[in-house]
Amino acid sequence: MTVAAPVRVDTPIFGGDARERLTDVAQAALAEARAQGCSAAEAGAHLSQGLSVTVRLGDVETLEQTRDKGLSVAVYFGTRNGSASTTDLSPAAVRETVRAACTIARYTAEDDCAGLADPDKLARDIPQLDLLHPWNLGADRAIELARDCEAAALDLDARIRNSEGGSVSTYEGVEVYTNTHGFVGTLAGTRHNVSASVIAQDQSGMQRDYWFTVSRRPDALEAPAAVGVRAAERALARLGARKLSTRRAPVIYEAQIATSLLSHFIGAIRGESLYRGASFLIDHLGKSIFPSFVRIHEQPHLPGALGSAPFDNEGVATAARDIVRDGVLQGYVLDSYSARKLKMQTTGNAGGVHNLAIDTGNLGLDELLKLMGTGLLVTELIGFGVNTVTGDYSRGAAGFWVENGAIVHPVEEITIAGNLRDLYRGIAAVGNDVELRGNVRTGSILIDNITIAGS
Repeated sequence: MTVAAPVRVDTPIFGGDARERLTDVAQAALAEARAQGCSAAEAGAHLSQGLSVTVRLGDVETLEQTRDKGLSVAVYFGTRNGSASTTDLSPAAVRETVRAACTIARYTAEDDCAGLADPDKLARDIPQLDLLHPWNLGADRAIELARDCEAAALDLDARIRNSEGGSVSTYEGVEVYTNTHGFVGTLAGTRHNVSASVIAQDQSGMQRDYWFTVSRRPDALEAPAAVGVRAAERALARLGARKLSTRRAPVIYEAQIATSLLSHFIGAIRGESLYRGASFLIDHLGKSIFPSFVRIHEQPHLPGALGSAPFDNEGVATAARDIVRDGVLQGYVLDSYSARKLKMQTTGNAGGVHNLAIDTGNLGLDELLKLMGTGLLVTELIGFGVNTVTGDYSRGAAGFWVENGAIVHPVEEITIAGNLRDLYRGIAAVGNDVELRGNVRTGSILIDNITIAGS
């Protein structure tokens, strides 16, 4: 068992003047940057704390209590820039950090695209997004919940023979971003998680699977016992897995796996990938990539959602927008630097997308299976054989073979191969079993005719 320095995680860190102190630290950094002769500067300060515990076979395996703080500074002398960071928020350390950033900037090459976000893009009206829900969870209670989660899995069936652990974690943090355009933004939030991973065994061999629940609100989490039972059920369902012969067949990506398809798409339309010429979707703006029924969009202001944010990492206001409409690419994912490189405007995506979603149809997973008829249901992907430069796609996979709309047997040791262009064009339906445990929201996705490499 490893234990970090003790911290009271049952006391919210946002009481008193924590936000004010962070703002003062960031503003002090800007003042020092001005004194050093910078033409522009930005600073971000943060404070966070968390608790994480893992129990394996009833014994506490890890217990970590963390508390973190820091300051990052970026300075600009015209088009030269430099950055530095520190975990010491004392006045002397702030001054030294700014001096270090200024020293770096004096030695860097000029870059016409470097600089703060344009003032007219910065957030002015900050919506309240209900992101902060601290969990007054002490270490003893966290251990108890983790044990409940694991025990429920182990008790479900005698074939659950081993465990990789039941885990409980809680995190809360506050960040302040400010720049010399006069922007000051504060973002505070929480994230809580319960998970279990167990191993089932019978005469056919061993299989592992997991389940988890995550939310900003502790009262919105699934019960720990329910998480354990779900993990055990998934592991049991994989017993007796077989290989497949190589073939082409339709494939359903289970919702929690389907999120990766959208993540690969976003990676290909990120500004950095585009201006570096490292994307298979260069010059695809206004072109059809998906079937005409597909709409992919951002929803950054959903109350309480895990990907919600009123502004991006540069202070640029976030806004709902369509990235794909009627199957056609409407816009890229840009921060200020990549936008300037591409002679475009920032899309408020410094730091990534916010609650990316694909519109769903009316079919649940069972109905998607019936629609597919015969094919593969993928529940796990292995490895990362994705080339966003060419779109080539090859991932190890496991799941279930389906015939006449019903699961026949589990499947393992196969590879799904193709090109992302073909996969995206081959989307036939999106289920309404939406995955909400992250920043990408999608139901299960049915794709026609994919190569499945097996024995």
